[in-house]
Amino acid sequence: MRLATREWVEKAEGDYHAARQLLRAKKHPNFDAVCFHAQQCAEKYMKAVLVENRKRIERIHDLSELLRRLSAINPFWDALREAAKALSDFAIRFRYPGSNADRRMAKSAVRGCEIIRAHMREHLRLRSTSVQSRAKRRPREKRTE
Repeated sequence: MRLATREWVEKAEGDYHAARQLLRAKKHPNFDAVCFHAQQCAEKYMKAVLVENRKRIERIHDLSELLRRLSAINPFWDALREAAKALSDFAIRFRYPGSNADRRMAKSAVRGCEIIRAHMREHLRLRSTSVQSRAKRRPREKRTE
């Protein structure tokens, strides 16, 4: 993996963990921030894939546009369009006063982020680290010597 790709992945993972921690907060939940970090995670993973495939990236934040560019790498990713659009909308809508996210919206944003994250990680040949995948793994057998 290219160094620049790894840096994008590390930034994306920071946003992913921030979104999940904020979603679990009991005191002073900030659902707007959950939506923002979920969008940022998806955006950074998409850019990581573009960088790894030696595609030029620009300072754009529209996930639908990034997905359009990624479709040249994998046309099946067009199936992610709904999640990408929803995340783009969440990030913009709650950035300024006048609209606030609720728990349901924040959960939806994290789910969309996890869908995109899983596809990008698979393409980058990164181990899955989601809670669901860890639960599905079988425990290692103890070695007896």
